[in-house]
Amino acid sequence: MEPLIALVVVTLVLASAAAAGVRRLRPWTVPLRAGVAVMFLLTGGAHFIGLREQMIAMVPPVLPAPGLLVTVTGVLELAGAIGVLLPATARLAAGCLTVLLIVMFPANVYAAVAGVLTAPEDALLPRTLMQVVFVAATSAIAWCTPGRARREITPVEV
Repeated sequence: MEPLIALVVVTLVLASAAAAGVRRLRPWTVPLRAGVAVMFLLTGGAHFIGLREQMIAMVPPVLPAPGLLVTVTGVLELAGAIGVLLPATARLAAGCLTVLLIVMFPANVYAAVAGVLTAPEDALLPRTLMQVVFVAATSAIAWCTPGRARREITPVEV
């Protein structure tokens, strides 16, 4: 639940600042990028600090090397968090995070169904709805973040 709260609060606070006239926080994807970055800093950090054992337990038994998988996904989440903040890499990072969320979703299903996680928000329906919000946020960044301005190339006259 904390990652969802972080995403929503950071995005809304920065979007409010943008509406109040802070130009650096425009367009609307800038506050969303910051919210996604904070969310993935929290989730990526949890792969190493505090929740590592719980994360390892979430890996379905059919997958090899759960500890390694948790480490790799944690590094990817942290890299993605940094990537969405940088204008040059925001679209690519958001697209990669979208794929990562989709690929990791079976672990969330396994954890909910197998009873690895017991908090009410970790039941399958709330967990799925949160995942939909996360995928929507990363997809919106990937699709709607303005690309870098390209120079117009004019043909050379011969």
